[in-house]
Amino acid sequence: MAKRQDTKKFFENLSGAGKSIGVLTSGGDAQGMNAAVRAVVRMGIYVGAKVYFVHEGYQGMVDGGDNIEEASWESVSSMLQGGTVIGSARCKEFRSHEGRLKAAHHLVQRDITNLCVIGGDGSLTGANLFREEWSGLLEELVQQGLIDEKAAQNNSELHIVGMVGSIDNDFCGTDMTIGTDSALHRIIEVVDAIMTTAQSHQRTFVLEVMGRHCGYLALVSALACGADWVLIPEMPPEDGWEEQMCQKLSESRSRGSRLNIIIVAEGAIDRQGKAITVNNVKDLVVSCLGFDTRVTILGHVQRGGTPSAFDRILASRMGVEAVLALLEASASTPACVVSLCGNQAVRLPLMECVQMTQDVQKAMDEKNFEEAVRLRVISLSFNVAVLNVGAPAAGMNAAVRSAVRVGITEGHKMFAVNDGFEGFYKGQIKEIKWGDVGGWTGQGGSILGTKRTLPAKHLDKIAEQIRIHNINALLVIGGFEAFECLLQLYEARTSHEDFCIPMCVLPATISNNVPGTDLSIGADTSLNAIVETCDRIKQSASGTKRRVFIIETMGGYCGYLASVGGLAAGADAVYIYEEPFDIRDLQSNVEHLTEKMKTGIQRGLVLRNENSNENFTTDFIYQLYSEEGKGVFDCRKNVLGHMQQGGAPSPFDRNFGTKIAAKAIQWISRKLKESYKEGRVFANTEDTACLLGMRRRAMVFQPVVQLKDQTDFVHRIPKEQWWLKLRPLMKILAKYKTSYDVSDSGQLEHVTRVRPKKVD
Repeated sequence: MAKRQDTKKFFENLSGAGKSIGVLTSGGDAQGMNAAVRAVVRMGIYVGAKVYFVHEGYQGMVDGGDNIEEASWESVSSMLQGGTVIGSARCKEFRSHEGRLKAAHHLVQRDITNLCVIGGDGSLTGANLFREEWSGLLEELVQQGLIDEKAAQNNSELHIVGMVGSIDNDFCGTDMTIGTDSALHRIIEVVDAIMTTAQSHQRTFVLEVMGRHCGYLALVSALACGADWVLIPEMPPEDGWEEQMCQKLSESRSRGSRLNIIIVAEGAIDRQGKAITVNNVKDLVVSCLGFDTRVTILGHVQRGGTPSAFDRILASRMGVEAVLALLEASASTPACVVSLCGNQAVRLPLMECVQMTQDVQKAMDEKNFEEAVRLRVISLSFNVAVLNVGAPAAGMNAAVRSAVRVGITEGHKMFAVNDGFEGFYKGQIKEIKWGDVGGWTGQGGSILGTKRTLPAKHLDKIAEQIRIHNINALLVIGGFEAFECLLQLYEARTSHEDFCIPMCVLPATISNNVPGTDLSIGADTSLNAIVETCDRIKQSASGTKRRVFIIETMGGYCGYLASVGGLAAGADAVYIYEEPFDIRDLQSNVEHLTEKMKTGIQRGLVLRNENSNENFTTDFIYQLYSEEGKGVFDCRKNVLGHMQQGGAPSPFDRNFGTKIAAKAIQWISRKLKESYKEGRVFANTEDTACLLGMRRRAMVFQPVVQLKDQTDFVHRIPKEQWWLKLRPLMKILAKYKTSYDVSDSGQLEHVTRVRPKKVD
């Protein structure tokens, strides 16, 4: 695929020569912090800057000495695990002027005038205050004779860039903070384990999750596991909630459910500000219903474990963006925080985000809670069919569950189609009700069944089934075939009026090869499976010396899994179809690994997409590496195969599937009302057959016919793929000499400064 040459600006224009960057982690630890530190160190070294670890957060900056240590490329090797290896501590001394004076002295001694702070709003507020006082602190140091005028002039400006590391996702201005996704993984792992014993004994479990001031973990984990009830601090329940909850649990049991899950954020309160604890809830359920009820408090297990693929990628991209921001900073540049907005990294004014975060807490302290959300009752009732198409992908079931329940709430009658369009033309269609999708969120694969059959050869039979069941709208959940199916149905409207109904496709495929979306349901679960396997494979090399692993991933002609999985797993090379390679590239990679082995890093990792090259097969690359590396390293190969489709969906895929399906049903409801005339639905415009995808920062409905020109139908991939712009990052972080395209680099581009959204 040809590389874009327009607006090309190479990274060499932003040199870090002569600059020193300090990186510290402060406040509570969060999975992914190490990946952020690693990215800052390697990107900083790559551009020619010196990078320093500041151990133990601000305390290490105040104490100085060995706490401020120059980092090397090798010092951040094998540090993608959880926690923070450079330490984090609360520091009362830094809150005082004297403490900040000491910290400034220790930084000036090493000419560190660029700080990357990874922490929460308190840590970032402290960093901004430090920056504002910097010139005054230098004057005091000169007056006290601790530094000379020249040192003060050389270090006259302090630049600050923040990254938010917090499992609570409690910082305004970013969609996700580093560590949140991994914490959700821990919660869902526990809930999935609990559900098996709860079903065996007909039990109710009450779980406490972290979130003293923020209910994100509780709310999203409740969505992900299909909990019966959730209590969060931002939205206390209405008076009388106790009776409503008990009635809900009783109805659930009467419908045949053998378990109930209630999730409580540790900061949950009622309308009077009184704490609602898990023991309160347990006693309520036992006294009112007599159910066998148990309490589980997850505690700090939520902070532990290996970071998820999402957090590794997020932290790596944010770390690189932070270095770019520091390189571009001037005296007039305000301190910024690197944030995630949709699928794009943006730089936001740090103190505006901090102020909004504090405003939320102030409103909660004043008991100024939002009113409960009222469900809108639709007066018209329509029949909406849901089906899965293509290969199974984790999160499909969560999407179906969400579509069914939101559809029923909107007043529709929902129909499930088994086995895709093959089942559709055979009449495998039946009504699906609220209770039928209970427990679907955490199950992998496709419960409805899915086939790759396209509708083109069976249009008459499919149209007949639409008439028989009076189907008024269609929701198709699947991969590239789902996109093709909807395109065929749209084009058949001229000959079959039955297809003149609102139709929407949700991208769900591990390959992430659907045009019109940056992300697909199932890709995150697959990435986690790849990363977990790579981690285990790399760990197996810890007892051996000088070993290179060749891993083959799925994806057809799309190199997303290989590329992004390689970035998350710390791969040395990734071979994909979209980026042609030849024998010289293979030889160069072997030479790179040979040099790497001399630095003390004893193992290498190479990923190959299954269709990257018909001649350079996995066996060929394995044999080439084995021969060329003889005497330096030995090789092993692994073909991951269908294990990449994953088992239980990741928290990201559960919630992505839930949210995107809810949005699709709401869109279908609007289109149904717009196209309902004279007692029937008739929709034949382009904008009534759409794909719902994530494009940069927003979820966008795009007519499938308009996506045709953006699609390579031969290789079943979009003609332009955003993640290709991340490939230089993998090479940079693996110490390759490569160019970095700043002006067109997706999430890590030369971004326009954006103001954070206001909190409603």
